[in-house]
Amino acid sequence: MSGEALRSVNLRKVYTSRGAPRVEALAGVSMEVRPGERVALLGRNGAGKTTFLKIASTLLRPTSGSIEVFGVDVDATPERARPYIAVVPQEGKPFFHLSPREQVYTYLRARGLSRETAKARTEEAIERMGLREVADRLSITLSGGQRQRTMVATVIATEAPLLFLDEPTIGMDPFARRDVWASLRALTQKGSTILLTTHYLDEADALSHRLYIVERGQVLVSGTAEDLKRSVGGTLKVSMPNGALQIDAFRSFGSCVADGSHLSVIVAPERLAELMDLAIRRHLTATVGPVTLEEAFLRVVGRSIDEDT
Repeated sequence: MSGEALRSVNLRKVYTSRGAPRVEALAGVSMEVRPGERVALLGRNGAGKTTFLKIASTLLRPTSGSIEVFGVDVDATPERARPYIAVVPQEGKPFFHLSPREQVYTYLRARGLSRETAKARTEEAIERMGLREVADRLSITLSGGQRQRTMVATVIATEAPLLFLDEPTIGMDPFARRDVWASLRALTQKGSTILLTTHYLDEADALSHRLYIVERGQVLVSGTAEDLKRSVGGTLKVSMPNGALQIDAFRSFGSCVADGSHLSVIVAPERLAELMDLAIRRHLTATVGPVTLEEAFLRVVGRSIDEDT
């Protein structure tokens, strides 16, 4: 292997169909993922995240631009790139007629692992994903969260150099999500590289070394979660449930956002006492918390991550 784990330059994807307007899903995406990194791709539904992952994992051809995996041109020679890659597709499902144990083991054997290695990694992945009690049940009988855990178990068991995970913890309970996080951290410690998309901003914050925010097929900003949170203009968020009508009194403290009757103010720690004193004098209830990626995403995109494009 050589080069960056993943590198794209001006990657574009345009969908065309007779009688319908062309749709530009990717409008020149350039990014790099270094070996051993965990990188999150954030964006609203329809922003282009899944399209990018499909191209990167050889499932879709780009319209123009280039993308490489460990120095291998993904579009020109997909057969050379695939051994480096393992994928959890969005809403992917295990084979209904296989149990989780059979699903993981069969996939590993299909990738060329020996019986002994495949068996050992299968048992480890089943344990990590909390699937021991349902390991021998047919997948068709499992809940949505258990099926998703099976898909994640299948991919992490490969220990592939580059893992693509499209919304890997969707439908999981909080405990299962944290099991996935721990497994992904362990994989990068072993040398794997991870690119994931997620709608959970706390997940991106907890997992990623770096992240990219994508909107309408373009990268708007990249950096660490801490970099993006600092860019908001303060490290604390003051929430006042009935403060919106008094927004002008608080503008000098930092960025103010009114949502209905609710007012949020981003403020630096050194001005917090002054702001709280003003809130008390104006008979407003105020709570204080840390700035999160949600505030950073709103600043960059202008809309919540839960809003469709």
